[in-house]
Amino acid sequence: MADMRSIDEMRAQGERVLVRVDFNVPLDGGAVADDTRIRAALPTIEKLVGDGAKVILMSHLGRPKGTGAEPAFSLAPAAERLSELLGRPVAFATDTVGPDAQEKAAALADGDVLVLENLRFDAREKANDPAFSRELAALADAYVNDAFGTAHRAHASTAGVAELLPAYAGYLMQNEVGTITGMLDAPKRPFVAVLGGSKVSDKIKVIDALLDKADTLIIGGAMCFTFLLAQGKDVGASLKEDDWVDRASQMIEKARTRGVQLLLPVDVVVADAISEDAACETVAADAIPAGKMGLDIGPETAALYAEAIAGAASVFWNGPMGVFELEPFAAGTRTVAQAVADNAAADTIIGGGDSVAAVNRFGLADKMTFISTGGGASMELVQGEQLPGVEALRR
Repeated sequence: MADMRSIDEMRAQGERVLVRVDFNVPLDGGAVADDTRIRAALPTIEKLVGDGAKVILMSHLGRPKGTGAEPAFSLAPAAERLSELLGRPVAFATDTVGPDAQEKAAALADGDVLVLENLRFDAREKANDPAFSRELAALADAYVNDAFGTAHRAHASTAGVAELLPAYAGYLMQNEVGTITGMLDAPKRPFVAVLGGSKVSDKIKVIDALLDKADTLIIGGAMCFTFLLAQGKDVGASLKEDDWVDRASQMIEKARTRGVQLLLPVDVVVADAISEDAACETVAADAIPAGKMGLDIGPETAALYAEAIAGAASVFWNGPMGVFELEPFAAGTRTVAQAVADNAAADTIIGGGDSVAAVNRFGLADKMTFISTGGGASMELVQGEQLPGVEALRR
């Protein structure tokens, strides 16, 4: 991204460089259960180490109360895993801006790496407290943001520090912003966007933005039932938002006037409970029985969606088609994921969140062109919002 200062422009030799990474990783028994986010930060870390910087990494993990250390949310396991991946020692500070962090940051030699304890053990992080920003900035000479997943938050580590130190974008940040905005600004056509999830209210700005960009917009997940209501169909006990029906009607009309093909389910899988052993049946989208809820798109819909995806030159996908975590309701999401994976000629972007979990579950992640590490951040970027963590890096 030409308008963001890149770490390639840094003179890092001998400098203490404070790097915001996203090490918000799942833990199991005190060890990292999935190191995807740590691996994603390696190119930036290795670049700085190779250039002779003294690298100080900061991140959050989980949702601590913000009133002090909570061992269950310590970043120590992430530091240990990073050491294994780098093949070199990684120091760990038992606090974030306190005496241990200060002492260990001061003792770093060129090429050394230090991980600070969880930023969110201090409530001042999320509050973007100026004093906390100053304490973080005092540890270093320069700042790098490589945590796209938190770029939509104006926190001390993403916005405050960037105002106090020379600020640069890491490779992951550059790749995320460049890939998503590049697709939106100049997509290869036909451009097919696939949106799922529970609520229209959560995705309405994204739907609105994509109707300005896409040739085909596919709607799945529980939010489809609000659209079906807008078409005058009875959706039984399915999750719906009655107060968003009018807005869904407006989106249907916008698609029509702009010549965008809007695909909604023609059949759905219904059950009377969200359960592995629920009694399921497939019914037409306009024939959902009273007392039954739609929990996945049906096979006819899945085939229709897969056909549209197969003809695309660009695909953006965010949100599952149903309750894919349960096998009775996984087929729709699996079919869509397989269709995206099978279209090897297309540029395919998975927009974070549950879509990433789905392609990982189905073993298809390596077939996608790009998988975003930031669900919320990617959605805000798609809908045209300014991300505080990105704006702080602009020239």
